[in-house]
Amino acid sequence: MGSETTVREMMRPAVTTVERHAHLAAAAYLMRHSGDTAVVVTSDDEARRPLAIVTEADVTDAVADGKDVNEVRIEELVGREPMIARPDTTIGEAVELMLSARIHHLPVVEDDRLLGIVDITDACRALVSVTEA
Repeated sequence: MGSETTVREMMRPAVTTVERHAHLAAAAYLMRHSGDTAVVVTSDDEARRPLAIVTEADVTDAVADGKDVNEVRIEELVGREPMIARPDTTIGEAVELMLSARIHHLPVVEDDRLLGIVDITDACRALVSVTEA
């Protein structure tokens, strides 16, 4: 694999999602039990349009700020819609986007529907495997 590999080839299709009205504790629970470092906030189960991403850092920041994760709703924390990748985006392009935006996760979207997710670690592994070969 390498920089010409597409995110479709690297993405994890099983994406953990959460609704925007859920408490932050629900997002933390889902991350803990799925082993993911982020959950995607979606419009609904049917459309699955990504509205935002909640990461472990968001949970940590909320706790450090003295917020009660059982009281804070996800919609109170999330801002703009997340940056996304299309299935044909190359891993090299995805890494450049994540680095320039200082983000670690990119939902993969086609026709406004969430297909999967790629994170910076998976993308870097794909790039490094080529240089090691």
